Amino acid sequence: MNPIPRIAALDLRALSKSFGRPAVDRLDLTIWSGEFYALLGPNGAGKTTTLRMVSGLLRPDAGSIAIFGVDALADPVAAKRMTAWVSDEPMIYDKLTPYEYLEFVAGLWEIDARSAEATARELLDWLGLAPHANERCEGFSRGMRQKVALAGALVHDPRLIILDEPLTGLDAGTARQVKEVLQQRVRDGCTVIMTTHILEVAERMAQRIGVIASGRLVAEGTLEDLRQRAGRGGDTLEDVFLTLVAGSEAA
Repeated sequence: MNPIPRIAALDLRALSKSFGRPAVDRLDLTIWSGEFYALLGPNGAGKTTTLRMVSGLLRPDAGSIAIFGVDALADPVAAKRMTAWVSDEPMIYDKLTPYEYLEFVAGLWEIDARSAEATARELLDWLGLAPHANERCEGFSRGMRQKVALAGALVHDPRLIILDEPLTGLDAGTARQVKEVLQQRVRDGCTVIMTTHILEVAERMAQRIGVIASGRLVAEGTLEDLRQRAGRGGDTLEDVFLTLVAGSEAA
């Protein structure tokens, strides 16, 4: 029996972006369909710039971006239909209720109203927002706002979910809910790419981990792969990460 070929959810080739100096420097990266991938790096390493280019918020200076085989630079609308973006700062409309916000986002994606309503109610219930579905978002805590933003990102059923520090500032209960939703999406076949400074989260959740420094991928693989690369067998991801970053800076 022939093995089932792996499908690249995201394929970056020689991706580059400069702001006076290189922020992302000829980055090559492939993330596979159905994978939970953590992209780690020190501040200023190029993580957010990379993800903003993938999500269509920044135009690269050079290189290519393919999302499930679609050229995201040549056909950005088709690429965005398969993609969700969740930043570390929840971007929602304060004067809308969570339900109204999801209705609004679904309308932008031209989703059938009946289907959108069912999906919205499912997401609100899934994220523990159902009791607050008809309250204005302006009075919500940061954690509740982040959950509304996540629901809005998922309402069009994306195949690729991109999250930039999604757990920043969340209490333990809210962070657990968000992690459970993401893990369920991966089990359902979605691909998740996440940046985080909480290395324990990456250690527990990610199937593969990429370490980026100075805009380049310096190491990639499972935690065990990274331990072997760093010569730190049995160490925590934090120890391995610091060793790899220090080695890249010395080089």
